[in-house]
Amino acid sequence: MAKTKTAFFCQECGYESPKWLGKCPSCNSWNTMVEELVSQSKSAGHVVAFSVNSRIKNESRLMQEIQVADQPRMSTGDSELDRVLGGGLVPGSLILFGGEPGIGKSTLLLQLSVRLNKKVLYVSGEESEQQIKMRADRIGIINEQCFILTETNTQQLFSQIEKINPDLVIVDSIQTLHSDLIESTPGSISQIKECTAELLRFAKETETPVFLIGHITKEGSLAGPKVLEHMVDAVLHFEGDRNHVYRLLRTVKNRFGSTNELGIYEMQGSGLRQVENPSEILIGANPDALSGVAIAATIEGIRPLLIEVQALVSTAAYGTPQRSATGFDLRRLNMLLAVLEKRCGFRLGAKDVFLNLAGGIKVDDPAIDLAVVSAILSSNADIAIPKDVCLSAEVGLSGEIRPVQRIEQRIYEAEKLGFNRIIVSSQNKGLSNLKDTKIEIVACSKIEQVLKALFA
Repeated sequence: MAKTKTAFFCQECGYESPKWLGKCPSCNSWNTMVEELVSQSKSAGHVVAFSVNSRIKNESRLMQEIQVADQPRMSTGDSELDRVLGGGLVPGSLILFGGEPGIGKSTLLLQLSVRLNKKVLYVSGEESEQQIKMRADRIGIINEQCFILTETNTQQLFSQIEKINPDLVIVDSIQTLHSDLIESTPGSISQIKECTAELLRFAKETETPVFLIGHITKEGSLAGPKVLEHMVDAVLHFEGDRNHVYRLLRTVKNRFGSTNELGIYEMQGSGLRQVENPSEILIGANPDALSGVAIAATIEGIRPLLIEVQALVSTAAYGTPQRSATGFDLRRLNMLLAVLEKRCGFRLGAKDVFLNLAGGIKVDDPAIDLAVVSAILSSNADIAIPKDVCLSAEVGLSGEIRPVQRIEQRIYEAEKLGFNRIIVSSQNKGLSNLKDTKIEIVACSKIEQVLKALFA
């Protein structure tokens, strides 16, 4: 009979301790140690229930002797997902897909399963076969090689994988799986780590890509220890408000591509629709010119975007003025207000300032600084910015207009969407080479020049 022992695991970082501790010595979190039963069976060990004839020998080799071959990526048929993954699925990759409940994680991956012209195994531990079939009928079934399996035991899962030999495996969700090698409840840290390790070994030895759907905690992070994110090759987050139709797909970690890519979807009755031109949905269609609205040209990964920046400045009703920002860093907003107060002479210290980026998007690009400053000054003076003008520049602490990278892509995107003028920094190089553009490029070096160009 296998000998069992008790161990304590930190719910935040996965630190293991033989005794209970009030404070985790690894992540310094309090009251996160949870007792779990760990099986130490010499007969079972860490044997995974699938047979693989590995072609790679575990021997040390010189780096000069290693041959690197370009592995072709598998296209998912979804341009937004391919962009976020870095060009498609890499053979043998393990991808963790997280998001809030009801945001559309299962819908997106089921949509991928039924529309991909490959042999796909969709494993669900949360829904029945009838529920999945009803959702697939609503999406529209195309793939005739999509297999559905309602199973939570990994040993049974690998026996089905060996029988079907799929090209892609999707697990919904990793918190519902459990392994017979660990004597603890499904969803516990030890079970999540063991099941992920088994799937990771399967993916690497068979070169089969695997998607894992993960739950989200109240703080917005993936449920389970952080060590789970270190084990996988890519971590994707599906964001958005369930009360709105648009969803954002971001990369938190990607070993095979950039982490700055962004995918945008629109939730419809027949599934998730790809938004190929997000600038049109991020810019308001109000025919009237309103004060406090400015258009910023930003870049997410390799994709240029034009977003609408909204600002509201009003007299503070109480002694302490309020500062609020949605989709923008609040500390950077306070810095820009200090620049306007100190360098430009605008008295905003006794006024409430509210900032919002339309569409529910979050932007870290400093190129929207000039649009934020312009929207604040427009709301403060109650003067509308012309609708055919967009801005793209960073604002320094001395009030200077600093250049941003890849200005050519921003200018071409603004011209494509019908803007007549774009205000950029005079320090940007290569502006004289853009002679084939019809849009007027206004180069400024100080905020005063920007105000003159906007409100003259």
